[in-house]
Amino acid sequence: MKNKPMLAAAILVSVGVVIGVAIVSLFDTNSWSSLYAQAKQVTELGAKQAPVKVESSLQILNNGFIAVSKAVNPTVVSINVVTEKKVSKDQRKFQDFFGFRMPGQPDGEDGGEGDGGDGTFRSQGAGSGVFITADGYIMTNNHVVEDAKKSGGIKVVTADKHEYDAKLVGRDELTDIAVIKVEPRAGESFTPAFLANSDEVRVGEWVVAVGNPLGLNSTITAGIVSAISRGRLGLSRDARSVENYIQTDAAINPGNSGGGLFDLEGKLIGINTAIATRTGGFQGYGFAIPVNLAKAVAADLMDDGKINRGYIGVNITPVDEATAKAVGLSKVTGAMVQGFSEKSAGKDAGMQEGDVILEVDGVEVGSSNELQSRIGMRRAGDKVNLTIWRDKQKLTKTVTLRAPDADKNDKLASNVTPSETKTDESVNKPVTLDNLGLTVEQLDTKTKDDLDVKNGVKVGKVEQFGPVFSTLAPGSVITKVAGQAVTSPKQFKELMATKKPGEAVLLQVKFKGGSRFVGIEIPRKDAN
Repeated sequence: MKNKPMLAAAILVSVGVVIGVAIVSLFDTNSWSSLYAQAKQVTELGAKQAPVKVESSLQILNNGFIAVSKAVNPTVVSINVVTEKKVSKDQRKFQDFFGFRMPGQPDGEDGGEGDGGDGTFRSQGAGSGVFITADGYIMTNNHVVEDAKKSGGIKVVTADKHEYDAKLVGRDELTDIAVIKVEPRAGESFTPAFLANSDEVRVGEWVVAVGNPLGLNSTITAGIVSAISRGRLGLSRDARSVENYIQTDAAINPGNSGGGLFDLEGKLIGINTAIATRTGGFQGYGFAIPVNLAKAVAADLMDDGKINRGYIGVNITPVDEATAKAVGLSKVTGAMVQGFSEKSAGKDAGMQEGDVILEVDGVEVGSSNELQSRIGMRRAGDKVNLTIWRDKQKLTKTVTLRAPDADKNDKLASNVTPSETKTDESVNKPVTLDNLGLTVEQLDTKTKDDLDVKNGVKVGKVEQFGPVFSTLAPGSVITKVAGQAVTSPKQFKELMATKKPGEAVLLQVKFKGGSRFVGIEIPRKDAN
């Protein structure tokens, strides 16, 4: 009887096992997973599907940005620079890398320190660069590396985080282009960028900017080409500097300098160089050096580390609407020759003051900065065919470019003017042209000596915000009207009276430091 409880327990266990096996046999693995999934659905987060179905064309564009970003990223490097520069105590107060581009310094935000009283200021900065050869030549901005320590001052970090010491090959202040070189390790090669033809860049096309802004390596931003041939930004005080930028709204910040601007085919179209900013950071407008100019400079630097740039030897200004009208051009285009250097290749080729340069080797130049860029790609000794506008017709002049004169302050050639003639007192009285808001006076001896002129009329009063307020400055001298030499205020008034309202006239004006041609449009009587 004592064994009966144990037997009963054994029977119960056996029955339980049989029942359990039977229950399990009724459900397969998927059934159990289904029960688990139903329990899990209680805690599922988010919606069951995306709210928008992307159109195939938009997905293609998205994939295009992904593809170009992946393809060009290895071509762009980060450049870290230790600079060393002799400065005064006052100058040291301003060595704070504020803004995108400071002449003589790389981009960056690191501070600097003196070295104990020898007047040397050391600092650290950062920029970007683009591989242009598989064996390690890198194109960047001059302002990134120009003050780098000669030994160990430049280090390069590639997109795959390998670090190299770099040497400076050469640099060009006038275009803000420099070339540095890193040595590949055994069996190693780099990925160079594909260099586009920047003449084919069009406003509105999509671009990506690649660089290392604010220490954020391998950063890619996107935008469009906002403008081309953007110049006269005043980034350099040297009048010979070439400013002919591609403008973009792709985000560019300190550290992007020297990085690449690429199109959606992954072609390098420019070297990012500057931004328009009041804060030191991106405010919507960035500027890149067109790659056609950059590669011409880089090739010259790689040849012997120096620039052998050729010059026409002319002083030029943009053509505005009034000037175009005065010389008979059907549209506002070209660059007007205002004067020549003492050893001017252009003058020797038969060019004259007042000529408007319209084309270089058959390619239109719409502005003075475009002309500078075209000539900036050429070397001394090269021949260029210039299409010019003179006396309402096109002429062609072949110019053999020359190296710049050693004297940067080349004086402009003196204007050829007739000798003074004696006139009666009434001829010399000041005259006022009410329609222009302008009063002119007879030349006095001091003005003749100061401006080195023999004839003309002195600009007296100019009506504030009047028709010539932004064109003529008091104290300057008008020497010619429509090519005719001016000898008195009376004659000037008579010459101007031959022009009808709505017509334009070209004046040659002499001022402290030079001379130029300016167009003046005679106001219509109904003009406000």
